[in-house]
Amino acid sequence: MLSWFQALMPREERFFDLFERHAETLVAGSRALRELLNGGDRVLVCSQEIRRQEHEADAIVREAHLAVRRTFITPFDRSDIRDLVTAMDDAIDQMHQTAKATLLYETRDFEPGMRRMGDIIVQSAELTRSAIPLLRLMRQNAGRLNAFSEEITRIEDEADAIHDQGLKELFLAHRHKDPMAFIVGAEIYGHLERVVDGFEDVADRVAGIVIEHT
Repeated sequence: MLSWFQALMPREERFFDLFERHAETLVAGSRALRELLNGGDRVLVCSQEIRRQEHEADAIVREAHLAVRRTFITPFDRSDIRDLVTAMDDAIDQMHQTAKATLLYETRDFEPGMRRMGDIIVQSAELTRSAIPLLRLMRQNAGRLNAFSEEITRIEDEADAIHDQGLKELFLAHRHKDPMAFIVGAEIYGHLERVVDGFEDVADRVAGIVIEHT
């Protein structure tokens, strides 16, 4: 009877599986976003791929929340599990919001600074995908997890500088002739900045979990 009951309950390892699956959606979504920022005819196709990855991520979040409710023993605090998966989901949600903005305003040409931020978003997603499996053996990997959090913070600072410079260049280029171009460009820059901020939130959640459990 006990073995039958245990078979029905989610395993601790399942949470790590869910985190890792979600990290894969972040990488796929970030790569589609970076391709979108090349502009041209691929914008619609890339937007659809980002939406597909965002829907997959939402399904993973629902599965994680259900597993939290059904599992007696979790690998770390239940609120930490929810906060981590929510932070990961916020990042891909912002990718989707960026794609929606490009479709709304029919944007097909993007600034060099936007593409540079896209590169940073891909880098952040790939760093996250590499770091998440390290949570399975947290004590042994504490140093590498802390290094991940520090690197995400460093490149977030780089993205902030690109964002600010990009806004300045947009303003100087369009303030007299095409204010609407500045408004649209500023909104896209804002969405990209929030994607990067989302990855910093993920890194902060990881750092907090490491502090509590090592």
